Amino acid sequence: MPVTLLVEDGAVRATQAFQPSCYSRLVNKWYCTDYLRDRHHDLTSALSQHLHITALSLVLGIVIAFPLALLARRLPRLQGLILGASTMIYTIPSLALFPLLVPFTGISSNTVVIGLALYALTILVRSMVAGLAGVPAEVRESATGLGYGRTRLLFLVELPLALPVIMAGLRVATVSTVALTTVGTLVSYGGLGNLISDGVQNNFKAEILAASVLCVVLAVALDALIVVLQWLTTPWTHRRRTA
Repeated sequence: MPVTLLVEDGAVRATQAFQPSCYSRLVNKWYCTDYLRDRHHDLTSALSQHLHITALSLVLGIVIAFPLALLARRLPRLQGLILGASTMIYTIPSLALFPLLVPFTGISSNTVVIGLALYALTILVRSMVAGLAGVPAEVRESATGLGYGRTRLLFLVELPLALPVIMAGLRVATVSTVALTTVGTLVSYGGLGNLISDGVQNNFKAEILAASVLCVVLAVALDALIVVLQWLTTPWTHRRRTA
């Protein structure tokens, strides 16, 4: 009898030891801690690439948008053309834009970065133009009367006052860029989008859910970071509210 029990106990343990993982093809659960533990290197690598591409795209978008916004403000006749051109770019589907850039940039992360920067122009240029246009004329006149030149007036008076509107646009552009980065999987540089695409093709539920959740978390975290940055760089706005 004891021998029989030992044999049965050993069989149960062997069965438990060889049970398939919750992300195996036999089980394939949506939520699987085994997947998070076993594939965390894949997740962190994809998240790092996603963040890197998003950050570079936003920086490039700001670098391009700022002089365009200044040009639109200095030359009102060109404002409609600049805003219209930036909006027209956003109407181009990413499935078409990225392949169009490949002959010039190659199959690399540069293709995704440039494409996303062009998409961000729609929001960034408009927010910059609106922010600068919202600076009261009497403030400009007072600063000019105090001897401020164009450069000092722009960086010391106009930009600080326009910053809340510009930061609001940056928040929208950031969340949009995080979402569009996933489309970079077309050229194998989509960050978390690569995992989502792989999960869809292979019906890998745990991979799809983990990558999608990380994408949402990244967007929320970056949005919160910009809110904190805005709060720190525009202290006069929240001081006025609490006064």
